[in-house]
Amino acid sequence: MKAFIIFLSFFSLTTNSFSQGENNSLKEGEIKMADLPAVVIKSAGKDFSVYLPDRNPDENVRALQEKFISYDLGKDYEGYDEFLVVLESPKGSLSATYNENGKLTSVVENYQDIQLPAKVIYSIYKEYPGWTIVKDKFLYSQKEGDIEKKEYNLKIKKDKNVQSLVVKPTGEIIK
Repeated sequence: MKAFIIFLSFFSLTTNSFSQGENNSLKEGEIKMADLPAVVIKSAGKDFSVYLPDRNPDENVRALQEKFISYDLGKDYEGYDEFLVVLESPKGSLSATYNENGKLTSVVENYQDIQLPAKVIYSIYKEYPGWTIVKDKFLYSQKEGDIEKKEYNLKIKKDKNVQSLVVKPTGEIIK
């Protein structure tokens, strides 16, 4: 009888320990963190600052954007009508303007010679077979949380011919 009680208590404890394991599978309606929109909201008194970082494939762009997101404005803006924050990296720069209340009003980003998105590369080589991309520039700006400009300025070359193109991140060639 004693052995039976020990045997029963052993199995009851082991089944409870397995039931508390973590389930990594997603249930219906759940979203992975990577699928969420990249929006950062900073509180500035009664106002909220909204910054939409670009999901660029280049690690230098993402690193500078993450540095900006983690930047603490603190009370540096007090006493100024506008406050400018400039962050630089070897491949580009990010300039942000804050108003007198510490609210983010605009962000301008400028990068050169970065890794291009696959859609951009595919559309260039599809539309211009035999051409090579010799120079690229990524421009990204937003004002009051709305994206105003997001484009790649490219120079492509074939033999002695050089052509300038403006391409959206979706691969659409503007000119």
